[in-house]
Formats: sequence, C-alpha cells, structure tokens
Amino acid sequence: MFRILLLAALGATFAASGADSTRAPVLVELFTSEGCSSCPPADRLLESLDPLAIVLSEHVDYWDRLGWRDPYSAHANTERQEAYARGFGITGPYTPQMVIDGITEFVGNDGRRATDEVARARLRQKIGVHLLRTTAGVEVQIDAAARAADVWLALADESGTSLVAAGENQGRRLHHVAILRSLRKIGAVKRGGGFARNIEVPPDAGRVIVFVQEGGLGKVYGVAIL
Repeated sequence: MFRILLLAALGATFAASGADSTRAPVLVELFTSEGCSSCPPADRLLESLDPLAIVLSEHVDYWDRLGWRDPYSAHANTERQEAYARGFGITGPYTPQMVIDGITEFVGNDGRRATDEVARARLRQKIGVHLLRTTAGVEVQIDAAARAADVWLALADESGTSLVAAGENQGRRLHHVAILRSLRKIGAVKRGGGFARNIEVPPDAGRVIVFVQEGGLGKVYGVAIL
C-alpha cells in the first residue's frame, strides 16, 4: 500500500509540473545499514522510487560493530558519505540518509521530501549520458559538458535479502535493491568537451550506472543506467 500511494503521489507531482518519462534522469543515493532500526522504511522507500529515478543503495560499515555485520556494507561507502557530510557542512554521517543528484540531503525515510526532491530534480537540465552494451563491456558516451566534472562507474546488484540474526533489526527479513558493489572514477570531462570510452564490465555485473559529478562530490550533471 505504501508503494502504491507513493507512486501515485509522484505521478501527481510530475503531472502537475509537466514532467514525464522524457525528463532528466535523477540519481538517488541512500546511505543505509542493516544494523540501523530506522533504515528498513528508507530501504522500502528507495525501492518505491526505483522506477522513477536511478537509485543506489550504499551500505555503510559503522553500524557493523553493534551486533550485526551488514553483508552488503563497505568502508568505501562510509568514506563517500563522510565526503558528502563535509560538502554539505553537516556534523557527520548518519543513517538513513538520502542524497539527490549530489546537491540535496535529508533523512532517508521521509517519503514526502523524497517525492518533492525527485520531482524537482527531474526538471533540471542534464547532459546526456549514453550507454551501450558491447562484447567487451560497455561503451560510454557523454555529451559536451558546460563544466568540468568526473565520470563515475557504479556496479550494483539488482537486489538482495537478509535474515538479520542480531542487532537492532534482529529477526527481520530485509530486502534491498540496487546494492552498490563497486564505484570507480573512469575519467573526466572538460568544460565544453564530451567523453567516449569502452569500459570492461563483467557480463553478470547487474546494474551498470554511469554518472557525471562535479569534483569533490558536488552536483550530478547527468546519469544513465544499463
């Protein structure tokens, strides 16, 4: 029921603002942990946003010491969240935290805020990011950019489920989508320039996401998924 209501609200928001499926894709990052009792609602919210945005579930590791080691956690995700905290000028990382296009952050289980921010982000102008599956991996082409930025490649599992045996979510079966497994910078675009490169990607990589982001984890200028 929550998913149906949220999708209806998103649809109404997009209709009211004149948005449709041709609007700019949006990158939604959720910093989460299976050791955090406030995170399961945020995980469900991220899944409900999945058809309308390009989402990434980034499991941090600082909850692992409190009774349950999240099998999807990685310290690299914690470091990325810490970099965001510095950029946003907040006291430190927390869960659940949702970041929209690198420029807006809020508590990740706030469905109304997520609805509004995704709708607003879909109206922003983005540069085109084009992905094509090849025998060797993925061909990445990016249109000319107005500003210099980094190009990132994310590989994510389609979904995953855990039966949590300890910690704050003990006894709960938790489900996640778009679980980040690796994230690396594959190049950069110069102001007024584009980008074209063939990237080796395992055939079983799951979701392949490429995004263009201002240096220092700033604004996301474009994103695409394969």
